[in-house]
Amino acid sequence: MWSRAAPRAGASAALRWEPPEGRGAGGPRRRHGGGERPTSPARRARRLRLTGHGRHVPFSPRGEPPSLRRGGSGRPAETERGAGGIFLHTLPSGLSDPAHLSPPCRAVVAAAPPLHLPPGCGASGASRQQARPGRRPPPRAVSLMLLFVSQEPQARPGPPPGAAAAGLGPAPGMSVCGEAVGAGSLPSELVVHIFSFLAAPDRLRASAACSHWRECLFYPALWPRLRLSLRVSPAERPRLEFLMRKCGWFVRELRVQFAADNYPTGGGGAAAGEGAAVAGDGEAPPPLSPRWLDLLRTYLELVLCVLSSVRNNRNLQKLSLFGDISILQQHGTISNTYLGKVDPDGKKIKQIQQLFEEILGNSRQLKWLSCGLMLQIVTPTSLSSLSNPIANTMEHLSLLDNHIPGNTTLITAVELERFVNLRSLALDFCDFTAEMARVLADSNHVPLHRLSLLVHSVSIMHKSLDNMPKDENWQALTRNSTNLRVYIMAFDVKSDDMLRILKPSIPLERIHFDSYVTCVSGAVVDLISRQYDKFLTHFILMNDVIDMSAFPDLSDNRNEDPLVLLAWRCTRLSLLAVHGYTVWAHNLIAIARLRGSDLKVLEVTEESIEFDQGELADQDVDPVHNFIEQVSLGLGRPWHAVMDIELLSVFTEPTRHFYREMQSFSEGI
Repeated sequence: MWSRAAPRAGASAALRWEPPEGRGAGGPRRRHGGGERPTSPARRARRLRLTGHGRHVPFSPRGEPPSLRRGGSGRPAETERGAGGIFLHTLPSGLSDPAHLSPPCRAVVAAAPPLHLPPGCGASGASRQQARPGRRPPPRAVSLMLLFVSQEPQARPGPPPGAAAAGLGPAPGMSVCGEAVGAGSLPSELVVHIFSFLAAPDRLRASAACSHWRECLFYPALWPRLRLSLRVSPAERPRLEFLMRKCGWFVRELRVQFAADNYPTGGGGAAAGEGAAVAGDGEAPPPLSPRWLDLLRTYLELVLCVLSSVRNNRNLQKLSLFGDISILQQHGTISNTYLGKVDPDGKKIKQIQQLFEEILGNSRQLKWLSCGLMLQIVTPTSLSSLSNPIANTMEHLSLLDNHIPGNTTLITAVELERFVNLRSLALDFCDFTAEMARVLADSNHVPLHRLSLLVHSVSIMHKSLDNMPKDENWQALTRNSTNLRVYIMAFDVKSDDMLRILKPSIPLERIHFDSYVTCVSGAVVDLISRQYDKFLTHFILMNDVIDMSAFPDLSDNRNEDPLVLLAWRCTRLSLLAVHGYTVWAHNLIAIARLRGSDLKVLEVTEESIEFDQGELADQDVDPVHNFIEQVSLGLGRPWHAVMDIELLSVFTEPTRHFYREMQSFSEGI
C-alpha cells in the first residue's frame, strides 16, 4: 500500500510503497531517503525474471516444505535463494514438458506418481488462502521441485520474439532464471532435504544429475546407518574405500558382514575335518590351495580398510562386525602356519587389533558393540581400551571368536562389572561362567533382557564345562532380570553335554541344533519340552548329513513322538523347522492340529517326511495329497513341504545364522 513518508529537512513529502504483511520484497523498491527511485526497463525485466510476476512462497531449509502451489497459469514451482531465505518461484508453463529434462531427471519423473495437490490450490487468491500451508507434500511430489532446475540451459525454451528489446525478458542466450541455472544453482540444504524423502535407488539416480548433487548425496544426515555385505574379493576394495572415505568419519551405525558364499572348495570341506585331527596330533596341517591364501590376504585388507576409516569417528553408536571366514575356523583349518604365509610376522593382525582398540578408545557415544568370528580382531585386552563412562552406558555386547586358543576368554567377570547398563549379551557358552552370572545378578546392574549363547564342539573340546552356571546361579539371575530370555545354538554338541548344559531355571526362548556329525537324541527334545514349556517359541533341528537314505528317528516309542509332545506342552511355540531327522506324516498332522494357527512357521523338508506302509497301501486316496490337505486344515492356511533345503528360512552357514538371529533377538528388546 502507499503511505506518506515524513519529509526530511529541505525535502518535500513523498509517497512510498510499503508491501503488505507476508509479501516480503514483492513490491517496488524504495530508497532510504523516502523518494521513489525510477524503475528502468532492465530493472523491471530483472524483477519479473526473479519473482515470476511477484508470486513467491517462503521456504525454510530447516523447516517443513510448504505445500506446492500453482498460479493461475498452472506454472510449476522452482527454488531460488533470496534476501529473506529460499523461495519457490513460478516458471513459464512451457518448462513443464519432460522432454526438456536431462536423462537422470526423466528417470525420476517416470518413477514418481502423479502429483496430488491439496484442495483449494486454484487460480484465485481466495482458494489459495484456503489451502493448508502446513500440510506436508507427498515425498515424490517434493522431488518434482528438482526436475525443473536440472534442465539443460539449451533445452529451455527462449523468450518470445521482441521480449528482450521491449525490456520484458532476458537477452538472447540468457536463461529464464538468471545466470545461475541448472542443478548447480539449487541450494545444498534444499537438495539434502528433498533427498531425505526419496528411496535409496531414486536418490542415487537423482545424484547422477551433476557433481553438486553427488556431493549432496553424501551429506551426513542422509547416512545415519551403513550396512554392508561384502564378498571377500579384490574387486570390492576400491568401492569399499570410496564409500568408507565418504561416510566412515560420521556414520552412527556401521554393520559389516564379510560373506563367504563364493569361497573355493579346494583344501576345505571333508578334508578339513580330517586335517583338524591330524593337526591336533602335532603333525603338519593339510595344505590350502593358493586361492584360499589369496582370500585370506584380501580378507585382512578389507578389514583394515573398514577399521582405518572409522578410527576417528566419535559419533559411532553401533559397531557390528562379522566374518564368514569362520567356515574355515569351524574345522580348525586356519592356524598360525597359514596366517604366517599371508601375513609374515603378524603385522596386519597386530595393526587390526590396534585399530580396533583405537576405535574403542576414541568412542564417545558407543552403545552397541558386536564382533563375531573376525579372526583374532578381539583380544582379551581389547575391552580395556573402553573408558569407564562408555562402558557404563554400553547396552549390547557380543564377543565371539573360535580362534582364541586354549582357555583364553575374551571377557572376564571382573571386566564385566564395568558394564552396569548392559541389557543384551552374546558370548561363547564356555566363556559364560558362574561368576559372570553372579555379576549380572547383582542389584547394581540393570536387569538383563537378552542372553545369546553359542555352544560349539570346538570350544567344549578346549575348554571345560565345570565353570558353567549352576541352577542356583540361573535362579538368582532370573530373580534380578525377570524379563530375561535366552537363545542357545548348539553346533555338533553331544547329547550328554546338552543334558548337562540345559538347567531347569534357564528361561529358554529359542534353541537351534545344527550338526554335521553328532545327532540330537529324543531324550534332549523331551527334556526341552518338559522344562521350558512356558518360554519356548523357536525350535530348529538341522542335520546336514551326506547320506540322505537313512535319517535318525527321534522316537523310540512310535506312540510318543518327542516333537508331538513338544507341540503339545510348549503352548507358545511359533516356529518349528526340521531337516535331516525322520518326521512321520501322521505326527506332523498331529503337530498342525495341536498348534493350529499359532504355529506361524512350520518348515519340514520333503526328504525328512516318512509315510506308514498302511497309508501307502491305500489305493483309494493319494497319501501325499491327503497329508498336505490335513496339515493345511490343521494350520488354517495352505501348507507344503519344503522341496529344496536351500529354500529353508534357516538354511545358511550355522554361525552366520546365529549372528543374524542374535542381532534381531537383541534388537527386539
